Amino acid sequence: MRKILTIFFVIILFSVSVSFAKPGKMVKTGIEVLRENNFDILNNKNVGLITNPTGIDSKLKSTIDILHEAKNVKLVAMFAPEHGVRGDYTAGEHVTTYVDEATGVTVYSLYGKNRKPSAKMLEGIDILIYDIQDTGCRSYTYISTMGYAMTAASENNIKFVVLDRPNPLTGNRIEGNIVEDGFFSMVSAFSIPYVYGLTCGELATMLNNENMLPDEKKCDLTVVEMKNWKRKMSFADTKLPWILSSPHIPHEYSPYYYVASGMIGELGIFNIGVGYTLPFQIFSAKWLHSQKMADEMNNLNLPGVIFRPITFKPYYSHLKGEKLGGVQIHITDYGKVNLMSLQFHFLEVVHKLYPDQGLFSEAKGRHKMFDKVCGTDKIRKIFAKNYKFADIEPILNRDIKTFRKKSKKYYLYK
Repeated sequence: MRKILTIFFVIILFSVSVSFAKPGKMVKTGIEVLRENNFDILNNKNVGLITNPTGIDSKLKSTIDILHEAKNVKLVAMFAPEHGVRGDYTAGEHVTTYVDEATGVTVYSLYGKNRKPSAKMLEGIDILIYDIQDTGCRSYTYISTMGYAMTAASENNIKFVVLDRPNPLTGNRIEGNIVEDGFFSMVSAFSIPYVYGLTCGELATMLNNENMLPDEKKCDLTVVEMKNWKRKMSFADTKLPWILSSPHIPHEYSPYYYVASGMIGELGIFNIGVGYTLPFQIFSAKWLHSQKMADEMNNLNLPGVIFRPITFKPYYSHLKGEKLGGVQIHITDYGKVNLMSLQFHFLEVVHKLYPDQGLFSEAKGRHKMFDKVCGTDKIRKIFAKNYKFADIEPILNRDIKTFRKKSKKYYLYK
């Protein structure tokens, strides 16, 4: 009997382990594929590298160190986007030019006075490499840095290489309108939707071939493709480690919440969890009643999401130390939820419960940034009339079908 029970217990353990095992092979990112090929396209070339702490292999080794140690590669310069190559700058803080202690290589800032490499920075460089984990959202500034660097590579006759990485929002999700003339900026640099459903390599190819770079420049582009990545994959499916892509994107699911709340964070009225342990996962203010907000938000029966009442005090940043009420966003089905709409449904409910709160009049000084992130001022102006998401839904959806058709030409993965 004891032997039978032991066998039964082993079978149960095996069944449980199998049920929790992730199917499929680990994704190999561009840097790992490049290394497998013995850095062939970089052989005896002077290389400049645009990267940050997310530029790693599956064993957490930095692309900086991988290229610096490669015997047939000469890493002669690095270029720092927002937050710096080692992640030691906060959001919005200007990055300075400095020397990386570990390698002795000069690091030039691309998030300060210069947003693209100057001709002097690029002197002596044969190939400029981009290796950064993206979030799949237009307002996240790394893709802007990539595009500006592609333009600089074109102007200086330098080859540009993208070491491709997964899109954590999958390669199928597209949300939001395309940027309108007059609203291009570091947070909306290209004519793409807010959520664009491409890897960096695919996006770079599209920018290059569709004349979407500044001044319609076109560079000598090579994409080192991943292996084993599929468009439907979540980041968890890749089996790769997630490194926080910036201080407030700490988890592999954080990019979803960034899309869901980041726009209204620009208004400066609400705390969206930045400064607390749930960045981008909260809608809150000093004057909100948590339970009423949760009840009203849940009564909307929005697909793929539930709202929990929450009361907390931010440890730093906006409304630090203030007692805030609001709701925590719980995404229950990533395939069904419409991310961008959540913040506007929230504003709709806030206006219903607190009609005397001037949600946009109080944020008058922040309109410009809000509009830049939205890629238009139409969303703000139309929504502020009646506070109805239905009024702006056509704007948010108008470009999705045509962009999907256009972008499919540049898919590198199925």
